[in-house]
Amino acid sequence: MAALLQLSVFAENRPGRLEKMTKVFADEGINILAIYISSIGDFGAVKLIVDKTDEAARSLKEKGFTVSLNEVLGIELEDRPGMLYEVVRVLGKHAINVENIHVLVIESRHTAYLIVEVEDVAAAKELLKNEPIRFY
Repeated sequence: MAALLQLSVFAENRPGRLEKMTKVFADEGINILAIYISSIGDFGAVKLIVDKTDEAARSLKEKGFTVSLNEVLGIELEDRPGMLYEVVRVLGKHAINVENIHVLVIESRHTAYLIVEVEDVAAAKELLKNEPIRFY
């Protein structure tokens, strides 16, 4: 299973900043697969899953953005009521704390992908290896 890497970009929360960031992707032909924006006062974090992670991180750094990469869990699930409950129940059973989570639904509501941030991805994968969870 390949690692699913998430870009976190820290930026001032002001008009035009997201435009500059996404222009880097547009100019480099990088496709955004999932995006989540969280702001606290004057600053924010933009978390992205993209198709060319290393290239995106390098290009953003060259343009002056503060960027970090972290591995996240990508969990495939059927898009139906109760599936998120089933996943978080299993994570809770193994005492895995969820730091952030967002969902990506593709294929016209048949399949969803949870992007789950946890403190130790390798440990979480080991704990979950025998659970009925499909990883991206």
